[in-house]
Amino acid sequence: MERRRPETSQRIVIVRHGETAWSREKRHTGRSDLPLTDEGREQAAGLVAQLAGLEFAAVFVSPLTRARQTCELAGFADRAEVDPDLIEWDYGAYEGQTSEEIQEQRPGWTLFGDGVIGGETIDDVAVRAARVITRVRAIEGDVLLFGHGHQLRILTALWLGFPAGAAQHLQLATASPSTLGYEHDWTALLSWNGLQHG
Repeated sequence: MERRRPETSQRIVIVRHGETAWSREKRHTGRSDLPLTDEGREQAAGLVAQLAGLEFAAVFVSPLTRARQTCELAGFADRAEVDPDLIEWDYGAYEGQTSEEIQEQRPGWTLFGDGVIGGETIDDVAVRAARVITRVRAIEGDVLLFGHGHQLRILTALWLGFPAGAAQHLQLATASPSTLGYEHDWTALLSWNGLQHG
C-alpha cells in the first residue's frame, strides 16, 4: 500500500472515453484510432454536469481521438495537455478481437493473465501508468485524466499499491468518472464508475 504525502488531500479524477463501435462490441481497442459513436458523444457531453463545480490544477488526455473527443465534449479541451503515457494497451495481434474470439484459438485465455502476441506486456503498460502517477503527484491540486479502460485500470491498481494484474478486478464503464485519492494515511479508491458526493 502506498502512503500519502501528509500535507495533501489531492484527488485524481479518471475518465474512460465514451462509447466507440468497438467498445460497444467488446472488441480490444488499443491503438486503432476510432471516433466516438453518437451514444459515446452523448455520454461524453453528460460529463459536463457530472464534473460541474470541480476545479482541476491540471488536465491530461490520451492522444487518441476517442479520448480527445470525450475531453472536448466534457468541456476541457482548452486546458488539456496530451500525455502519450495515457494511450491504451497495444494489443498487437489481438487488436479488434473479442475475448471470445481469442479464446477460440487459446482456450482459457485472459488478457491480464496471458497477455497478447506482438503488442505490449502488462509490465509495459504499468511502466507508463507509473509515469503518469509520478507526474500527477508532483502537481499541487486535483487532476483530471481522460484515457482508456485497461490503462486506467492498471493505473488505479498501481495507485492503490497493488500489482498491475489486480486491474482485472476493476471494470471501468465508458464516460464514467472515478476518483482516486487518500483515506487517512493511505492511497484510496474514493469512487468508482461515478463521482462521490458529500
